[in-house]
Amino acid sequence: MAPNASPGTPGTPGTHASPTAPVSPARPAHPRRVAVVGAGMVGLATAWFLQEHGVEVTVLDREDVCAGASRGNAGWLTPGLASPLPEPAVLRFGLRAVFDPASPVYVPPSTDPGLMRFLAGFVRHSTPGRWRRGMAALVPLNRLALPAFDLLAAGGVAARTLPAASFLAAFRTAGERRGLVAELHHLRVAGQPVEHELLDGGQARAVEPALSERIGAAVLLQGQRYLDPGRFVHALAEAVRGRGGTILPGTAVGALRDRGGRVELFTGDGDAEDFDAVVLAGGVHLGDLARRFGVRSVVQAGRGYSFDVAVRRPPAGPVYFPAQRVACTPLGDRLRVAGMMEFRRPGAPLDGRRVRAVAEAARPLLEGADLDDRRNVWVGSRPCTPDGLPLVGATRSPRVFAAGGHGMWGMTLGPATGRLLAEAVATGRPPAVLAPFDPLR
Repeated sequence: MAPNASPGTPGTPGTHASPTAPVSPARPAHPRRVAVVGAGMVGLATAWFLQEHGVEVTVLDREDVCAGASRGNAGWLTPGLASPLPEPAVLRFGLRAVFDPASPVYVPPSTDPGLMRFLAGFVRHSTPGRWRRGMAALVPLNRLALPAFDLLAAGGVAARTLPAASFLAAFRTAGERRGLVAELHHLRVAGQPVEHELLDGGQARAVEPALSERIGAAVLLQGQRYLDPGRFVHALAEAVRGRGGTILPGTAVGALRDRGGRVELFTGDGDAEDFDAVVLAGGVHLGDLARRFGVRSVVQAGRGYSFDVAVRRPPAGPVYFPAQRVACTPLGDRLRVAGMMEFRRPGAPLDGRRVRAVAEAARPLLEGADLDDRRNVWVGSRPCTPDGLPLVGATRSPRVFAAGGHGMWGMTLGPATGRLLAEAVATGRPPAVLAPFDPLR
């Protein structure tokens, strides 16, 4: 991959048909009607950018707009920090910790073969060499993240992103901070420098009075943004509708069939409709439909928890407690508190122990936050892949595309992904930036 390739740089499409699968005829270069399965950030951004190419779009979602991982996340737009989730630190974390329900990373005892496959692949990719290769793949995509949001704003999407007046990663001690400082060094070496400043506890509280006296060190990150995820994704949906797109909530997709020139889409009710192409952007459910088209990578639910609390004075920008894996974002007059990575099936009930663990981790580090007044308590499933890279591009069918598996970075990278994939779908020329994210890898 060319590290500085522009979105319009054509790649060389591979031949993905298996020896036993029939080779589908090439699709038309300019599809007229495209279905997008999934009404979260990634799916709706893809639909919006397809409309930029003059494509008629229909978006289907088994639940509703912004009902999955997009709804309750922290709303950070931090391409400077986006990196593969499997990293060497995971191996140092220890097995005992990950089986503790109060741990920031939790794996409940399970015999689920899909989860076992995912964890084996995740551990296999948690090495310095594989992290560096994954990071090299993400850097060009990360560079396109914020410009893609600017394109949405210029195109009429009503909700806006907010520049972070302050974006603080806070620690109890300077020793605790060393891990993030080392990570920022590795990001810079990988070609993704993040402007930052090291602060002591007093300096950090001068920037952000919401931090407690227990904070003894911090990193002030610059050039990042944030947003209200629910408001933004709903505004994006309204923009898609306003330009003639159709959004069908409560519509599950039961099956897809490539008819050699068109894709027949069957809903759960048995209705069928033909499209020139289909984009699968259904988050953790992506594999349900993509598997028959050659996508074998496990898309595992990495469930996160969040809730909103009352605060005496909302922070001026996001606050992150890396040691506790807790993210805080001001949303109006309340504070969203989010955290945890729980590898469990997406439909499992909300675990109150996890909510309490997030609250108790944040309690000694924040001033003026009523962590017992928890509203909008939420659990959602981030779609994670074993190598920490998303699945974006054509499947074994030239008319069926995957767009998902971004892990914690779907909000940040959703518009850039949608922009690049829309180009690939509409023109038949996949941008070189997408090559490392081949869904058939």
